[in-house]
Amino acid sequence: MTPLGILMMSILENRFPRPNLPARVTGIVVLGGSFDTKIARTRNLPELNEAADRITTALSLARRFPEARVLFTGGSAAMLEEDIAETDLARQMFPDLGLDPSRLELEDQARNTEENARYSRALARPAPGETWLLVTSAYHMPRSVGCFRQAGFEVLPYPTDYQTPGGAAAYSPSTATIRNVEKVHFAIREYLGLAAYWLTGKTDALFPAPAAAAEEIR
Repeated sequence: MTPLGILMMSILENRFPRPNLPARVTGIVVLGGSFDTKIARTRNLPELNEAADRITTALSLARRFPEARVLFTGGSAAMLEEDIAETDLARQMFPDLGLDPSRLELEDQARNTEENARYSRALARPAPGETWLLVTSAYHMPRSVGCFRQAGFEVLPYPTDYQTPGGAAAYSPSTATIRNVEKVHFAIREYLGLAAYWLTGKTDALFPAPAAAAEEIR
């Protein structure tokens, strides 16, 4: 019932502000994590979870940049039971929501963020001068950018799926609710992920920053 969860999440979410978009975009990389695969598998239909904005934002960008490739990356991360790959659900949902199937490229082997970056680069084969947008949840963007940099895939971060209000509204009395427990949970998991990925060489920095800030730190 304190602002702790908001504070912990907002530090992550504010790390990469939304950029001004260029006139031309080569491709849009969408990280998995938007589908509830257990519900989808047992009910035989695609079901989105609390990270659904990754899908809706990607579709909005795809309409804005009709020539851009759309690359969705996300296999099955299940370890203790059989599950389906998120790409199986993306293959159905993206066209159902209006995307031309010929624009959709699916990477179905990645089980974590580091593999998202590595396998996406292999599929995209980015060339110098191209602009690739990276779409994922705002709190997850620092670790994602660190992984893509380490994989040698330069991307323009385009965060979505915000969990905290902006500015002074983050600390209004109305934010002190039991849902902050959930925010603390997600934030701690992400901070642990940042530390673990940095220690194992999966990211280029402990807390990756936007390009200009990263250069200043170096």
